Amino acid sequence: MGGPGDPPEGTPEGAPGGGEDEYRSVVFDESFIRAARLQESSARERLGDHAPAVRHRAPLRRGLSRQALVLVVLIALAFGTAVYMGVRSPYETPAAGPVEPLRMTVIPLAPQDAVPGSTDPEALYERSPAAQFRIGAKGITMPATRRTANFSESQVVAALTTAKEYLVASALDPEVLNGTTVRPPRTLLDPELLDQFDQSFDHPVADGRHAPTGWMVRFDPSRVALADSGIRVRGTLQAAELDSGTLEVVADHAYVYALRPAGAGEEAAVSLFTVRRELHFRFHEDDLRGHQTEVAVSYVQAGPLACAEDSANYLRPLLAGETAKAGGPAGTDPYATGGATALCGSLAGSAQPDV
Repeated sequence: MGGPGDPPEGTPEGAPGGGEDEYRSVVFDESFIRAARLQESSARERLGDHAPAVRHRAPLRRGLSRQALVLVVLIALAFGTAVYMGVRSPYETPAAGPVEPLRMTVIPLAPQDAVPGSTDPEALYERSPAAQFRIGAKGITMPATRRTANFSESQVVAALTTAKEYLVASALDPEVLNGTTVRPPRTLLDPELLDQFDQSFDHPVADGRHAPTGWMVRFDPSRVALADSGIRVRGTLQAAELDSGTLEVVADHAYVYALRPAGAGEEAAVSLFTVRRELHFRFHEDDLRGHQTEVAVSYVQAGPLACAEDSANYLRPLLAGETAKAGGPAGTDPYATGGATALCGSLAGSAQPDV
């Protein structure tokens, strides 16, 4: 018999202590019940033979929605564009090609009569075409500037400023004029021109490529000296695009120097010497950033000089009272290659002081 309180037929199979419970593995905890999504079928659905008791819901999508993904992409593109425009100059030009060597022409101008002179340099200037010229760097005036199609206004100003610095260094620096140094203009050149520049001074020759006087104004220190540091200057600077990647500055100036014989005292007669220089400077993006220039063309007329004198290495002016010796420039061999035609001109009387 069973014990007190036990059912008459013994302990049920599903009760504790009974046999294996076939539903024991099915446990519904509270979180499962709360998360359950039940939906009662409508009357029409219950009348159907195969109507499901519970409607299946579409599975939840994980990750970003399409709209959020598009927004992220747009933000990334905007950020990338801002960074790119911040790094890239709006006036960036194409990469520069190889730098062409400087092409130069130096033409001596021989006087028709004896060179006029005076012991008073100021009196000579006042009686010459240079009477209204400015003194020194003040005579190299800057033009009005504006941007071009591919270069900003600041880049145009930078090009004009560098060109002016080269003009001052190569034609107004006293140590350059007397042959003491060549460094001031050299420091402003594009590095690709330095070999040609150095060869010009190591082995000067009138070949249209390697004449030191094509790079700068310098006098033979054994023959002449400056009598007045107030060199008279007048001319123009013009800037324009040569192409989409090249800015060109053309400088056309006349420089007038008061000279006396080397070693002579202040009582010695002084004469004027005029140099007309037309220089073509070219600037690429790298030149503007590096504060340097490419000198592409140098066209020089200078006098009074003797045509028979070699003007490639130094200018050897005729001084007060001197006249040009008979004879023309050095002969030119038309069969020789790689040379330049020797040129010489006549200095007009109106270019000399009226004394």
